Amino acid sequence: MLIPCPYCGVRDAQEFSYRGDAMPVRPDPAAPDAEEKFHDYVYLRDNPAGAFKEIWHHSAGCRRWVEVERDTLTHEIKATRFSAEGRRA
Repeated sequence: MLIPCPYCGVRDAQEFSYRGDAMPVRPDPAAPDAEEKFHDYVYLRDNPAGAFKEIWHHSAGCRRWVEVERDTLTHEIKATRFSAEGRRA
């Protein structure tokens, strides 16, 4: 699979490390129901068939976090952009 890095251009997927779904938001650890929310955050994930937004780290390239919009059935890359995820990781 080829992933177009917004900085480096088209690269082989082996240069990237997969982080996961781009959509989950980390729960507040101080919330009264934090234990239940963290359980759901860690263990309950969607497994969609079709369009999906993912976070990849270009570990063998520019070392930036990239948000990839990919079709999970065909592996077709629809769009890529730099992600704010790297600032939180």
